Amino acid sequence: MTQREDLLQGTLDMLVLKALLLEPMHGWGITERIEQWSENVLRLGQGSLYTALYRLERKGLVTSEWRVTENNRRARYYMLTPAGRRRFAEEVGHWERLSRAINLVLQATTV
Repeated sequence: MTQREDLLQGTLDMLVLKALLLEPMHGWGITERIEQWSENVLRLGQGSLYTALYRLERKGLVTSEWRVTENNRRARYYMLTPAGRRRFAEEVGHWERLSRAINLVLQATTV
């Protein structure tokens, strides 16, 4: 995790859902994808990632199954459910409103 672990924990579910929106993948693949997209600014610990995946699975937002990887190893693959797709869209809308509001505050000047 980054030094700003508190910020990432608030958005971790959304980032995981985004990664799975593209295709089913295993935990290591999710970690690699998010780190690559963020130009290595966001560094996910396996403990945080798997805690998020288990939480998302309990909520019915993702499902999982055992598959064989491209390296011929067994791994649990995670995929979005229809509810997960809807939740992702909601989370993105919330994030866009929140980040816009924060940017407005940061750009404010005194009168």
